[in-house]
Amino acid sequence: QVQLVESGGGLVQPGGSLRLSCVASGLTGYSMGWFRQAPGKEREFVGSISANGYSTYYSNSVKGRFAISRNNVKNTEYLQMNSLKSEDTAIYYCAADRGPASDLASKYTIDYWGQGTQVTVSS
Repeated sequence: QVQLVESGGGLVQPGGSLRLSCVASGLTGYSMGWFRQAPGKEREFVGSISANGYSTYYSNSVKGRFAISRNNVKNTEYLQMNSLKSEDTAIYYCAADRGPASDLASKYTIDYWGQGTQVTVSS
């Protein structure tokens, strides 16, 4: 049974940092990524990482501030978020897909989703 479980969300001040984790069980060799959904907005792509961890892709809104990594021994994906802004406030979702990481931003359907973790950036 495939399961993606996120953790690490919380409340952080503007300019602060936070690291999200996503533990994947029941799958190997998948591209993984992060999406987010703010209140009243559609879910949007944040970034993705290839199955071997060698390639990463980011949305323009987070490029240079966020970094995705993965540890395939621990079956865990990470999202390091720095220089956080109020507009980063959202529920963050982990995703896994059989297709290439470069395609995650534009895919209509994603194979697997986590349950989401809330990130709130506020003073």
